Amino acid sequence: MDLARFRYELPDDAIAQEPMEPRDAARLLDARDLSDHHFRDLPDLLLPGDLVVMNTTRVRRARLLGHRAGTGGAVELLLLHRNPDGGWSALVSPARRIRAGVELVFGPLQAVVTDDPVDGVLAVTFADESLLEEVGTVPLPPYIRTELSDPERYQTVYAETPGSAAAPTAGLHFTEGVLRALDARGVERATVELRVGLGTFRPITVDRIEDHEMHREWCAVPEATARAISEARRRGGRVVAVGTTTVRTLETFARPDGTVGHGETETDLFLRPGSTFHVVNLLVTNFHVPGSSLLVMLAAFMGDGWVEAYRVALERRYRFLSFGDAMLCER
Repeated sequence: MDLARFRYELPDDAIAQEPMEPRDAARLLDARDLSDHHFRDLPDLLLPGDLVVMNTTRVRRARLLGHRAGTGGAVELLLLHRNPDGGWSALVSPARRIRAGVELVFGPLQAVVTDDPVDGVLAVTFADESLLEEVGTVPLPPYIRTELSDPERYQTVYAETPGSAAAPTAGLHFTEGVLRALDARGVERATVELRVGLGTFRPITVDRIEDHEMHREWCAVPEATARAISEARRRGGRVVAVGTTTVRTLETFARPDGTVGHGETETDLFLRPGSTFHVVNLLVTNFHVPGSSLLVMLAAFMGDGWVEAYRVALERRYRFLSFGDAMLCER
């Protein structure tokens, strides 16, 4: 399937450069009838007995700016995940002239490259990892050109364990008020965790989407969440996933009857047109980068209706990408 089918024209002025304040003032397009709402209206668009599932991962201070020891050449790392040997995998820029044995300096923090970069990803160890929180910063996507005055605005209000290199951005619109309104509506809540890394945000660089290789990301479904999904199925409730990372997690653990197992694993699941969705009925999601694996997943989930929904969203001046507005769509 040609990647060109999943491209669209995204004007620069449609890309949100800062988050909406307050969070739940973001707009929400109901793709089922193309009606306009605000995110605070989400509980009214769901039904008592539905189950909302959210990814509780927290973004690490994963961005490191420094230089090569000796030459002084600038270097940037984005920490992806810890390796079994105790080191880290990291996306490096620029990768040119970076080889195993090269020493890197990030202020008071020193590091050594232990493996040559492959596709821009290298292995690195740090002399004193306790300095990572001091030296590192929360990474923002490259299309966001403004600095956040409050880094917590790139975390969900329900974020828990640090582990991700990027935020599960569909969840950024939730407030404590929206969560309370879901409870009052009789909508249940459950959680999963997927540690966002290259599998989520690396672009597709091949012409045929079937040739795209997803990088593996750690994910987990708690036993309580598996039980909540089984109970939702018994009462006729729908499973509402908040974000594509939640979809990938639930469908990784899916059973044919629409329930899920529990535990933890690494997933390289690439949901694309023709894939079967066993668990998720509704999806709350942001508007995605043209030609991305996230947009391909959306097309798999809602069919060609995504084209009209995106056309309408652009026409009505919805805000796109990580700090943009949201959409509610149905399988």
